Amino acid sequence: MANIAQIVTRFKSLQIQSRLSTALKTCRPVLYSTSAEVPSSPESISTVPKKGKVSKAMKAYLERAKAHDEFMKIQNLEFKLGKRHLANMMGEDPETFTQADIDRAIQYLFPSGLYDKKARPMMKPPEEVIPQRKAAEFDETGRPFHSMFYTGRPNYYQLLFDIVGYLNNLNAFEDRMIRKQLTPDPTQQIDTSGSEWLAKEVLERQLLEDISDSEYENFVNVMTRLIQHPYSYKEKAFIDQYRKPLLAKTDADQIPKPQLDENGKSFITIYECLRKSARADVTIIAPGTGNITINGQDITYFDSVQPREQFQRRVVISRKAAYAS
Repeated sequence: MANIAQIVTRFKSLQIQSRLSTALKTCRPVLYSTSAEVPSSPESISTVPKKGKVSKAMKAYLERAKAHDEFMKIQNLEFKLGKRHLANMMGEDPETFTQADIDRAIQYLFPSGLYDKKARPMMKPPEEVIPQRKAAEFDETGRPFHSMFYTGRPNYYQLLFDIVGYLNNLNAFEDRMIRKQLTPDPTQQIDTSGSEWLAKEVLERQLLEDISDSEYENFVNVMTRLIQHPYSYKEKAFIDQYRKPLLAKTDADQIPKPQLDENGKSFITIYECLRKSARADVTIIAPGTGNITINGQDITYFDSVQPREQFQRRVVISRKAAYAS
């Protein structure tokens, strides 16, 4: 009986050992860490890519923006290629062929008598012909690129922000000059007599945004404050970007001095007066007799009544202007 009990006990121990060995083979040990690793910087957490679902509207918007950019690249390449061909046709160097040379070449190769210049043949850069569009304003996750995106007009408010920054810099510079007991040079003050601020429509095209009349007025007011600063000449390059030069008077606009004929009467002759395709030399004699001579004939040279009335109307206006002066 003792032998049988020993055999049973040994059999049970062998059975337990076999079960333990089987469990160790099938199960993997789990290692637990006694310390937690803290990220060295918040940037390491933000760099972990996040998978976000892109909406169809956002995907379509990004595709349209990308397609427009590719289209403009193709148009620029075609313009440069056409510019080289045109330079070769005119016997010029393509590397030094400017836009003014292109305009003269187009006018020479495609002469046009159309009165409206916009209807005449032209070859301009794609940026001047194709309306500009904003680039993609946010990425695939919906995050806007511009910090002022939610203002509705990021370019406009960024411009105002830059102007205020220039004003603060000029004020700080003025404080330093005052501490040094130095005064601004009045001869370097910006002269605004020959220029004006950009029109509202031009500013909108430059910003690629629509602005209201009050917003345009705010822009003019803050730019006026900037240009009235005693040290505004330090930011002249920035100010000139938003000013347009006025048309300067040429020698052709000046009234020529009267001359004397063989009878002692003073007269003035204007040569090559332009009206559409017509050219005329106009002579005015003082004191006059009231007679009108057109190619040896009187005013009946014009068969229609309309050109007669137009001519007489100009004579009446010039007479009133002479009396007013």
